[in-house]
Amino acid sequence: MKTNDLKRLARRGGFEERSRAAAAGLPDLAAADGLLDVAVGTMSSPVGELFVAVTGRGLAAIAFEGDRYRDLVLGRIAQLISPRILPSPRATDAWRRELDEYFAAERTRFELPVDRRLIHGIASDVLKQTSKIPFGEVSTYGAIAKKIGHPSAARAVGRALGANPIPIVIPCHRVIGASGALTGYAGGLDRKVRLLELEGSVLPGSLGGA
Repeated sequence: MKTNDLKRLARRGGFEERSRAAAAGLPDLAAADGLLDVAVGTMSSPVGELFVAVTGRGLAAIAFEGDRYRDLVLGRIAQLISPRILPSPRATDAWRRELDEYFAAERTRFELPVDRRLIHGIASDVLKQTSKIPFGEVSTYGAIAKKIGHPSAARAVGRALGANPIPIVIPCHRVIGASGALTGYAGGLDRKVRLLELEGSVLPGSLGGA
């Protein structure tokens, strides 16, 4: 290879590094210019990789790794909140830190604000009640239905919980069947078990059938 060829490769390498650096700084520039409405990021957790979306109002969404709703959540964010969505570790850092503390058993409640613009209809009432279930405790679909003034709407409660855009933080995993069975969970029953075990609500190996 000739000397000139090496120089060209060196210049190209420098250009690629500058391009990567510029791309990494794009979300911060967009935020500074008021062009970033929704910041997204990912993090590792005991229940798999988590995708988080944060707006100026607070945490708008969490999606599990492999969650078939992740693309749907992004679509709903673009439609109902803003299409100006960019990856930004800095803008999502505070929420990812609180989640890390929760998984490390250093936090029993979340303090940062949430953005509920993806929550509508009866789900708004259901998830407000669900948010009140204390760490380490559980409630039932029927109990939530009674608290929202629709005692026969346990199935509607289940559907609302299944569509919860902010799982873990709005703790739909703390809602179980009247018999004590775990029944369904949008993130999968294994994750529901893991979250309840982490909170001390369910001891390993103590779960019955659905």
